[in-house]
Amino acid sequence: MLNVIRHGAPTDRPALLIAHGLFGSARNWGVIARRLSDTREVLAVDMRNHGQSFHDPVHDYPAMARDLAGAIEDHGSPVDVLGHSMGGKAAMVLALLRPGLVRRLVVLDIAPVAYGHTQMPSIEAMRRVDLATVGSRAEAEAQMQADPALAPFLLQSLDLANRRWRLNLDALEANMATAVGFPEVVGRFDGPTLFLSGELSTYVLPEHRPRIKALFPNARFVRVKGAGHWVHADRPRETEAAVRAFLDA
Repeated sequence: MLNVIRHGAPTDRPALLIAHGLFGSARNWGVIARRLSDTREVLAVDMRNHGQSFHDPVHDYPAMARDLAGAIEDHGSPVDVLGHSMGGKAAMVLALLRPGLVRRLVVLDIAPVAYGHTQMPSIEAMRRVDLATVGSRAEAEAQMQADPALAPFLLQSLDLANRRWRLNLDALEANMATAVGFPEVVGRFDGPTLFLSGELSTYVLPEHRPRIKALFPNARFVRVKGAGHWVHADRPRETEAAVRAFLDA
């Protein structure tokens, strides 16, 4: 079972399930989730091998989609789903394989395609931290030798008290090619779908649109000005407003 952080209370509107991206957690979405919970219940999940959820050697999108389906079935009724990056791919696979569980879908800055990059430098940076001796986050950041803009985000997953990462680095490393890819999925989701992307990001390009439209024929596209791949962190108010408008339409 996935760890779920609930915001707000059930209403007459469908709940919103939020799936975070690689190296993230449900806590990353706390501010936006709380704001959106003024009109509906919001369920922010820790994906497998992240946060407080279980660790497993399998880390592929069909498995992550099944995890999300289980969380929705536990909730008891179809929900709206928002997924960012890795979570967006898992949300897309969920909608394609189990469309009856998804009312509306928001895909945040990712496309149903394989990418050529890797996130291995982040894993290598986290492995450089000497968990046996590190005494503070400042020490950990110095040992990581990571991009200063990225290090604070990665350090959110450092459990300093228990001297461990909340991320299953072994599984994420072994499945990195799968994480940046996208599975061959037979299906189509005909529900309303919003592809919300950062204006400065290159993750969702015009050449991706035919593939998106083949799988999600009712997709619409919106770009958030001034935002990169971390749309919700770069422009939280604008992201919240776009998601709210789409879900309430």
